[in-house]
Amino acid sequence: MLPCVIVVFVLLSCACGENPGVKVILTDKGLQYGKHESTGWIQEKLEQITFPDITGSVNIYIGRVYYTLSGVTIKKCDLPEPSVEFVQPGGLTTSIAGLSFAVAGEWRTRFCTIHDGGSFNMAIFNIDVTSTVQLGRDAGGHLSVTSVSCKASVGDLAIQFYGGASKIFQPFVKHFKGHIIGRIQNQICPEVENSIMNLDRHLQAMNVSFDVNEVLNFDVPLTGVPDVEPQNMKLGFKGEFQSIKTHKEPPFVAQEFILPELAGYMLSVGISEFTLNSASFGYFSAGELQAFINDSMIPPCIPFHLNTSSMGMFIPQLPKMYPGLLMNLQVNAKQAPMFSLQLGSGLLNVQVDVKAAAIEANGTQIPLFTLSVNSSFTGKMMIADGKLKGNVMLNNVTLTVGATEIGEFKTDALKSGIKSGMIVALGQLNAKLGKGIILPRMKHAQLVNTILKMQKGFVAIYSDVQILQTDRSSFLSTSYL
Repeated sequence: MLPCVIVVFVLLSCACGENPGVKVILTDKGLQYGKHESTGWIQEKLEQITFPDITGSVNIYIGRVYYTLSGVTIKKCDLPEPSVEFVQPGGLTTSIAGLSFAVAGEWRTRFCTIHDGGSFNMAIFNIDVTSTVQLGRDAGGHLSVTSVSCKASVGDLAIQFYGGASKIFQPFVKHFKGHIIGRIQNQICPEVENSIMNLDRHLQAMNVSFDVNEVLNFDVPLTGVPDVEPQNMKLGFKGEFQSIKTHKEPPFVAQEFILPELAGYMLSVGISEFTLNSASFGYFSAGELQAFINDSMIPPCIPFHLNTSSMGMFIPQLPKMYPGLLMNLQVNAKQAPMFSLQLGSGLLNVQVDVKAAAIEANGTQIPLFTLSVNSSFTGKMMIADGKLKGNVMLNNVTLTVGATEIGEFKTDALKSGIKSGMIVALGQLNAKLGKGIILPRMKHAQLVNTILKMQKGFVAIYSDVQILQTDRSSFLSTSYL
């Protein structure tokens, strides 16, 4: 049971900076939900277990009879819902009280040279198990789990033999029942501890860095040991995007932020400015923040063409110097666009260089001018109806002429044109954001009752989690003992 609970939140859950870029808080509500969802599945799995052979002997006054109980399989299991709780420092305790099994198997006896055998049914009553584990972090940033203590007891058992000389053997059950109880009781904690070690090996094999797309990967090792309190557990992850091509570290570091809890939710997630800006820097360092624009790319709805004639309304000398020529624009980010998150909104600054060229009939490109365009945007995000919604507004645009091959020209009209184009583009974007973007679901679970709050320096997401019915066994099998 305990390994299942741990993996539930690890999967929601994976050189670390001093401060985490992503924080996750699992509340007791989330822990109890994971326990509840796991219980039925564990009961099904327990019924697939085959016990090792149980051997012993009993004195029947005329000699000693040696017996073996083999092929012991569970036919029915009564598994009460366990108790799971956070314990300090840094651990979890799971308790099961009143667990009972009905099992069946084969029996064999040897008395001197006489061999006998048959089948049996056995009921094991009132099994109590309590296990405590310590959660930690290994050198690679993986979550680690170590058994701290385990206690187990078996209340009683009843056994009925069939076949062979079972009628003779049955009266002596009381003489060896204690031995069988002891054997079963002594096997429980070693099996629990072995399961915990298997889980720890599974956690060490999990990736803490994975490719997001062909450009970026995402590093999510733990930045420290889990912080466990009576009502929750806090995890900090590096949360850094990097270019797969360059692997350059960004010229900024994660800043400390405090993720406030919101009562009533299973899960809280804080995503910092650092994480968002590391993605921007990753694209920038990979050379992805550039674009080549020609006339064929101008949407038909815009009454403007990328040629020297249309540009004449902004730069009067251009059509005189190069009449009737198509143009293209090479746009390059001067630096990685940076996000600044504030209470209720976010600010994005974008700085680009735009190189304009005219295209002669033979394909020769004639450099015309270079513009530096600095723009800032304010955006708001929210989650409603299971969708990410938002709105983006243009704050300001500044235009500076750099190198020019056509002489000096005023930028007021050109600035107004660029600003108008941006407003049109933002209108189309906001129409899509207004309808909302469906939140991506996890492989085995989905977020429900989700809200988003923009805070100073980070975005906070609060949600409950629902394990998908069709994926339930697949999800929980990753955490099976």
